[in-house]
Amino acid sequence: MIGLDISSSSVKLVELSQTASGEYVVDRFASEPFEKGWIVEGQIEKFDEVAEAVRTVVQKSGTKTKHVAMAMPQSAVITKKIMLPAGLRDEEMEMQVEAEANQYIPFSLDEVSLDFCVVGPSLTSVGDVEVMIAASRKDRVQDRQGLAEAAGLKPAVLDIESYASRLAVERLVNALPSEGKDALIALFEIGAENTSLKVLRDNELLYDRDQAFGGAQLTQLISRQYGFSFEEAESKKLSGDLPEDFQQSLLVPFVDSLSQEIGRALQYFFTSTPHHKVHYVMLAGGTAALPGLKDRVTELTGFAAMVVNPFEGMKLGSAVRESKLRREAPSYLTACGLAMRRFLA
Repeated sequence: MIGLDISSSSVKLVELSQTASGEYVVDRFASEPFEKGWIVEGQIEKFDEVAEAVRTVVQKSGTKTKHVAMAMPQSAVITKKIMLPAGLRDEEMEMQVEAEANQYIPFSLDEVSLDFCVVGPSLTSVGDVEVMIAASRKDRVQDRQGLAEAAGLKPAVLDIESYASRLAVERLVNALPSEGKDALIALFEIGAENTSLKVLRDNELLYDRDQAFGGAQLTQLISRQYGFSFEEAESKKLSGDLPEDFQQSLLVPFVDSLSQEIGRALQYFFTSTPHHKVHYVMLAGGTAALPGLKDRVTELTGFAAMVVNPFEGMKLGSAVRESKLRREAPSYLTACGLAMRRFLA
């Protein structure tokens, strides 16, 4: 099964396999950019153009795999944890979930796709189990399914973007000293338009907040400064084909401003929770790899910052170019988490 991450700026594909000893192997990865406005706030506005980009990325990757794991944006999904009595049969649990879901979902159940999973025994209520409900409007789900089918793929899993990225991060946290136990991890996913901060401890989400800043702001600055179209500016930003004064006149001030936004987001977390520090700041998304960002964040916040490479410690297949993978890795966090779904029971 391949992982396919559809964001507001591009589609990214990852295919993983495992060795006999259980090590992950990166078999394929590829991406294809979108034009501005094709996807707005998670809503597909230009279906045919996005479907064509999905077809292109599948061809470009060379994969023959048809089953695909995709994800919905967090904003398009309602999630809720509920308690139910342990030992219910599947059909009894389904009826109970539907009855509970009616209280939390502001649409008729006929209009939504609904799923649930048993998280485990309740820590607070003896004899009960904790159940996670997830629901999204059917039209949003069908849009994602339709994109896969238009590219000749078979949708097998529809996850939530933030859950997929957390799955990929969990592996990296386990590689930290003491397997990251009790460590507060501030994960910043810097997208094109928005940046999300998730604070995790022992894979539990303590805090989640989005802010409206991202890599597209640098693209706009490049476009204005040098008279390129937005698409040209984005392409030149990614290839590094920019005038000599770019670093001093645009990049350094942008990195400084982005670092300050990250510092501000952490301050919001500290003022709205009992916590006053984090142990690690993890930076993900294409913009995370900007020269100087990691060091500037460490300097401004006083916390150790690192750029996320979701493929860290994985073997590379023969079709994978290591230099390209290393350069683009931070932007593949969600796609990597989706590809890892293949190995979950």
